[in-house]
Amino acid sequence: MNQNGTSKQATVKTAKIQGWRQSPAVRWTLMAMFVLLFYISLAPHVIPETYDIAEGSVSEKDIKAPFQIRDDKATRQAEEEAANRIEDSYKIVPMKNEFLVEQILFRIEQLNMDDQVTNQNKIDIYRTEIPGRYTEHIDTFVKMNIGKGTYSDTLLEEMSRVAKEQKYVIPEETFYKMPQLTMEQLNDMRKVAMNIVKKLTIEQLREAETARTQVAELVNASSLSNRTAREIVQELARFTIMPNKFLDKEATEEARVLAKQNTPPVVIKEGDIFVKRGQTITPELYKLLSDSNLLQDKKHYWPQMGLLILSFMFIIAIYVYLHQSGGINGLKPRYGNAQLLMLWLIYLINTITIQIMGFTQTDTASYVGFLAPAALGAMLITLLLDMHLAIISSFIFAIMGSIILNTHSSQLFDFRYGFFIMVVSLAAVFAIHRASQRSAILKAGIMVSLFGSIAVLAMLLMSEQLDRMPLIYSVSFAFASGLLTAVLVIGLMPFFEVTFGILSALKLVELSNPNHPLLRKLLTETPGTYHHSVMVGNLAEAAAETIGADGLLCRVGSYYHDIGKTKRPNYFIENQSNMENPHDTIDPKLSKSIIVAHARDGSEMLKAHNIPKPIRDIAEQHHGTTSLKYFYHKALKQAEEQGIEPNFTENDFRYPGPKAQSKEAAIVGIADCIEAAVRSLRNPTVEHVEAMINKIIKSRLDDNQYNECDLTLKELDKVAQSLKESIIGIFHSRIEYPDDAKAKEGTN
Repeated sequence: MNQNGTSKQATVKTAKIQGWRQSPAVRWTLMAMFVLLFYISLAPHVIPETYDIAEGSVSEKDIKAPFQIRDDKATRQAEEEAANRIEDSYKIVPMKNEFLVEQILFRIEQLNMDDQVTNQNKIDIYRTEIPGRYTEHIDTFVKMNIGKGTYSDTLLEEMSRVAKEQKYVIPEETFYKMPQLTMEQLNDMRKVAMNIVKKLTIEQLREAETARTQVAELVNASSLSNRTAREIVQELARFTIMPNKFLDKEATEEARVLAKQNTPPVVIKEGDIFVKRGQTITPELYKLLSDSNLLQDKKHYWPQMGLLILSFMFIIAIYVYLHQSGGINGLKPRYGNAQLLMLWLIYLINTITIQIMGFTQTDTASYVGFLAPAALGAMLITLLLDMHLAIISSFIFAIMGSIILNTHSSQLFDFRYGFFIMVVSLAAVFAIHRASQRSAILKAGIMVSLFGSIAVLAMLLMSEQLDRMPLIYSVSFAFASGLLTAVLVIGLMPFFEVTFGILSALKLVELSNPNHPLLRKLLTETPGTYHHSVMVGNLAEAAAETIGADGLLCRVGSYYHDIGKTKRPNYFIENQSNMENPHDTIDPKLSKSIIVAHARDGSEMLKAHNIPKPIRDIAEQHHGTTSLKYFYHKALKQAEEQGIEPNFTENDFRYPGPKAQSKEAAIVGIADCIEAAVRSLRNPTVEHVEAMINKIIKSRLDDNQYNECDLTLKELDKVAQSLKESIIGIFHSRIEYPDDAKAKEGTN
């Protein structure tokens, strides 16, 4: 009763474990954990950091610019300073004032020749008409040039205003002297006055008074001898001299606008501290923080949405591959929840190692990122799971690394690190996927170092970054990355193998070493069983490889599948050389108990020696629930001889199971039975061997021994053909071929 209770508890516990491994709820939880891992690891590098700061408060920390930020206030100030440095633009506007002198003298000449006009009238005319000619001359010039394009309207307006403001007032007594001028005097005055005005207005004049001060000297040095003529010429010259250099407001404004436009914006460089700890947040700083989306009240919905989409794209790529590999649906998936959890842990570890290198990077030492052991994840996935899954993961790691190791916030990805991680990851996958010894990991690490260094060197040469020290550091760190990867893989492999019961190719090769304590025990205590196990391993490995199963697992599992026989070696026929069979003298039921116990005993011995579960499963499941017909019939015969009714059935003479749960366990069971059967044949022929193989497989198939594993009938045919070819090769000297058998019959 107690045994039944214990058995039921063990069954329930096993069912719970199996339920966890295949539970859809657990599977989708792990998928969500992948999305969470991708999002959390990339969020700090994609979503800007925000600060809880209010206007007028004091900053509790230094705030660095996450990217290049335009300082609008400083930019406007710089533009104003640039505009203020632009001097006023002046333009020369020659109005030919000497013609104005000529017109005035001509008018004086006309009036002086007119005897009908009295001197007083002449004086009144001069007093009113001559000052008007100054304004008229200016207005006429503006009218003639406006709209012509030679001078802008604003310039003509400025010229008119300034010239009129600087108008010279002729003294009143000068008008009284003008009627006294003779024709001869006027002719002499015309020439002198025009020359003086022309000479003084050739130079640039912003102030007419500057030139007017020189008039007296020039008049005195002229040929005029009459005092009155000199006085009048002097006043007329001063009157007709105007400024000819005027402020061009439009050109000045255009120049200043252009200066503002050409002023480069003032920016806060990426990584620069623009808010110091203890600094008061002014309205300008607060606006700058707000415009840069650095305040917590700013919701970064779009970056979050983009990152979430990217995270889902990553998990979809993994899901699609697992689905196509039979790892999501199906009775016995290739990748269950345990493998998915292990894959998540590998992604976590690989991401953490990249993040660590990302934290050590600086703007001046960004090459530290090449030290990241980014090939770690790809190498572990190749060794523990699958090469093709590792290739897919390599591209995911490359994208993640190009974001995490990016030191330029102005861009989302840094292709240098993405390319580097892709190269080293793929190099790791192809260098390690056929590894059979631990030393192969170090060799693969060296290959990763070489390819990583070459990739970094190629990128730096193409980008013409030939600075000596950064180049040396970058290549050196890339080389060290491969060695660091190998060390971490060697250290982490036992953790995954023990925690998840993973049988990597490296572990299987180690377990196949004849010096293993259990194999040495098998060899020394049960040499017949040892030889049988080796033969079964050869048969099972070849058969497994024909259907895509794990041939190496079949071979190593075969080595250990009968380890339980070492407890009672003499009760198994292969170890009974030169001795009587002890089963001849004991009850068939006891014989049955001894025989079937070797499967359970073997599993317990393997568990005690920490042999991984897949091998323990092969030892426990290789007989399934098959019947020991020999002892069953022997028991029937004894009951018949004793004249009693049998109190047992054939089911009492069956192995306790369980049935084979994997292709590998089923194949080892078939190879085990067939090897023993072939060895029992005295004169086997090809027909006998083929018939025997088909009979054994059909018998187990009819007995429903393969109902709990995913072997198909097509795969069973391939297994049978492989076993036939292997047996013929192994027992070549004993097996008679059809032609040999016919020749032998002829001689008889």
